Amino acid sequence: MEKINGKVWKFRDCIDTDVIIAGRYLRTFDPLELASHVMEAEDPEFANNVNKGDIIVGGWNFGCGSSREQAPVAIQSSGVSVIIAKSFARIFYRNAMNIGLPLIVSDINVKTGDKLSIDMDNGIIINETTKEEDHINPLDPFMKKMLEDGGLIKQYLKNKGE
Repeated sequence: MEKINGKVWKFRDCIDTDVIIAGRYLRTFDPLELASHVMEAEDPEFANNVNKGDIIVGGWNFGCGSSREQAPVAIQSSGVSVIIAKSFARIFYRNAMNIGLPLIVSDINVKTGDKLSIDMDNGIIINETTKEEDHINPLDPFMKKMLEDGGLIKQYLKNKGE
């Protein structure tokens, strides 16, 4: 996988799916419309200021709450390249990975605005701002291939003849 470089947006523990995308926006299936409201309950300016390649870093239990698939779609459509957290709700983890949004379990010390460099193949995160490093478990081959293919459905469509 390619190395990931981006600016950090730091969030608290227990960011639930209703904080990621409020229920009142679930009437649309337009990913860009969802992205325009992502994280507004936590940071009303996030959707206006997040840039392609940026990185969300959360605490414990990121993505808890309902199983709404729109939550990782809203994050991915906003341009976020990866989410790092101390832990993830299992259904959020599966929903995100299924659409090709990488998730990393790490407790690296960061602040909003720090720059991170992530080498998923070698399992290293470097905070380029503080020079702190964290070693992460590499993805298993199936999950790595699924992310490289853009998610579960894209992987299936790519390989259905094999």
